[in-house]
Amino acid sequence: MGFRPLHDRVVVKRIEAEQKSAGGIIIPDTAKEKPQQGEVVAVGPGARNEKGELVVLDVKAGDIVLFGKWSGTEVKIDGQDLLIMKESDILGVIENAAGAKKAA
Repeated sequence: MGFRPLHDRVVVKRIEAEQKSAGGIIIPDTAKEKPQQGEVVAVGPGARNEKGELVVLDVKAGDIVLFGKWSGTEVKIDGQDLLIMKESDILGVIENAAGAKKAA
């Protein structure tokens, strides 16, 4: 990707939701909500604290994260629809039952 986020910004690619409901009903695109899960594509170097020290981010590329419904700014980079948000907009990292991060 030809984009590097600055400071505590994170680039996230949304993970598309299922096309069918649990009962097998196909959900049309107009009725679907935008997914609130995504894969981290790139992260910035971190933010500076009050002392001027660099505080690195807790997320890294490849993490599957959960974020708020209205979080981030939608952009199109290299033909991909992506979100750019601050790390503080991320609610958490999704892990599997064994404690390892969920593979995408």
